[in-house]
Amino acid sequence: MAVTRKPISKTTTANKPKPKPAPKKGKRSFGEKVKWFFIKLFLWFFGISIASVIIFKYIPVPFTPLMVIRAIENKFGGKEVYFDHDWEPIEKISMNLQKAVIASEDGTFLTHNGFDFKALQKAFKSNERGRRIRGGSTISQQTAKNVFLWQGKSYFRKALEAYFTVLIEVIWGKERIMEVYLNSIEMGDGVYGAYAATEHWYRRDASSLTPMQAAGIAAILPNPRKFKATGSSSYINRRKERIVREMRAVGKINYNAK
Repeated sequence: MAVTRKPISKTTTANKPKPKPAPKKGKRSFGEKVKWFFIKLFLWFFGISIASVIIFKYIPVPFTPLMVIRAIENKFGGKEVYFDHDWEPIEKISMNLQKAVIASEDGTFLTHNGFDFKALQKAFKSNERGRRIRGGSTISQQTAKNVFLWQGKSYFRKALEAYFTVLIEVIWGKERIMEVYLNSIEMGDGVYGAYAATEHWYRRDASSLTPMQAAGIAAILPNPRKFKATGSSSYINRRKERIVREMRAVGKINYNAK
């Protein structure tokens, strides 16, 4: 008996349904572009800032924004563009000067985590009454500002100062903060750091300051271009005497005992 077979239909390429093209991605809106721009900007800032702090933990800070600003000011003011700055390891900086700046600028430096909230609260209340006092900024905050930022009183700059203060407290530690501070702050007109300051004011090296000489440098820090560490006014002389008294209360400095 013959078996009848049905012909098998072959599907040709022409009969195959064509795959639908993938939908094209739409262009990003202006708002999305702005969002991604700020995300990338934030990530770059975050990475560069941490890298900078890590680098300056191990190498001397060659110059600060304030040095550049002062040079520009002198240039446009028709004055001589001059600044004296040499790095001095903390081991060669007089312990008297270290005690003097703690006594003068930040009495709780060895124990706080970068911020003295009692001093900040006191400064805030005083400012509300229309009076301005020193004492709100710690040595850590001043170091963060001097090395990484510009001078100013905007909330944005203060926020950046707080950010860098946390970074240097965590990455540097107290001894490195003090070392950078004493090598970067303005200690006279065109004079930056302990080495240049002791040479400028006393014609001696930074390791051999007496308590009164160290107090003389610390006393002018509120305005080192106006005040003088030698041949001082009665106001600065009174500050020197007060700082010497407070240096005794600082006692032995141990940067690791927090």
